[in-house]
Amino acid sequence: MKDYIVKDINLAEEGGKRIGWAGGRMPVLGQIRARYEREKPLEDINIAACLHVTVETANLMLTLRAGGAEIALTAANPLSTQDDVAAALASVGIKTYAFREENEEEYYNCLHDALDINPSVLLDDGGDAITAVHAAGKTEAIKGACEETTTGVIRHRARARDNKLAFPLIAVNDAETKMMFDNRYGTGQSTIHGIMNATNILLAGRVVVVAGYGWCGRGVALRAKGLGSNVIVVEVNPRKALEAVMDGYRVMPMREAAKIGDLFITATGDTSVIRGEHIELMKEGAILANTGHFNVEIDVNDLEELAVEKKEIKENVVEYRMKDGRKLYLLSEGRIVNLAAAYGHPPEVMDMSFANQALCVRYIVENHETLRNEVYSVPKHIDEEVARLKLKSLGVEVEELTAEQEKYLSSWDLGT
Repeated sequence: MKDYIVKDINLAEEGGKRIGWAGGRMPVLGQIRARYEREKPLEDINIAACLHVTVETANLMLTLRAGGAEIALTAANPLSTQDDVAAALASVGIKTYAFREENEEEYYNCLHDALDINPSVLLDDGGDAITAVHAAGKTEAIKGACEETTTGVIRHRARARDNKLAFPLIAVNDAETKMMFDNRYGTGQSTIHGIMNATNILLAGRVVVVAGYGWCGRGVALRAKGLGSNVIVVEVNPRKALEAVMDGYRVMPMREAAKIGDLFITATGDTSVIRGEHIELMKEGAILANTGHFNVEIDVNDLEELAVEKKEIKENVVEYRMKDGRKLYLLSEGRIVNLAAAYGHPPEVMDMSFANQALCVRYIVENHETLRNEVYSVPKHIDEEVARLKLKSLGVEVEELTAEQEKYLSSWDLGT
């Protein structure tokens, strides 16, 4: 087993500095790391992690190692790896198999290199690692897994419904301290950051079409609105569509939004959200970006077939010229723009997400024998502990119930 495959190990010093900067802004994970260093709850546990290789992920890896785990890390996306971070982790003995701009073969080779650690726990972001071990039939030694993102949870729940999930899995994505903060505030800020990095366009006054009004879509719409954009939401779920209307956005089908949008951002976790029939309706200069996990939300094949010319304008921006002369622009190959063209979520919000990961790994190790091969929510006590630790780090104190109030909330015979 190779110890690492990275772009350039000489980038380690710069990566280490950036990891330290992020770590100083992740106080919840820092508290958990200190506890794990004392207690060593992950002794003799091998962890394979398929996550975005960023400074925030690096701090999670260091926390798990502090708990005694042996770790192998690979990238969850070919364009999301920060090469200096990969080098820094490799230089301190964490098996790391990731470099930016992997092709498909390299991506899967790195994934399988990480799985050679013979993991007892998997950490996944999108489901590729969990899919790979099932396909290879190498699931017997796995005590359980954690899934970081909406797209992966969708895949795993489908597998569980078909009785094809071979071990317990915790949907870390669905923890309130992850989903309501990371997905909304993290995705909102980092997606806009990625688009502005790639294009430097002015968002004020532009018509921004957001496809999907889950927590990620909410965050993107909120940040675009805050910068002065005229936001349109495209949504298939009637309750979410109604919520978008009452939040002040126009809601319409993509076939109508396609005619008037300046910037399109997909955040659904589904495939072919923007496809040929919509591309044909878009106006000159329309920009297409995706912030969902996989590069399937914008149908790039349709875009390629409809175009008569394609050229790279700058890093992360490709121009497609249509038969009628219109020019459309695709960002980051239709991949996850907030990581491909920017740094991803800020460490302050990933602090909670990765605190959930660290605590759920321990929960799996200590409780796997009583868990069934199902998708579980994050245990409530873990979610609440993360919230308490975060509030403590912010110097925020919350109210406490009196004995009378607790009795009132737990009774049926006390009324007016």
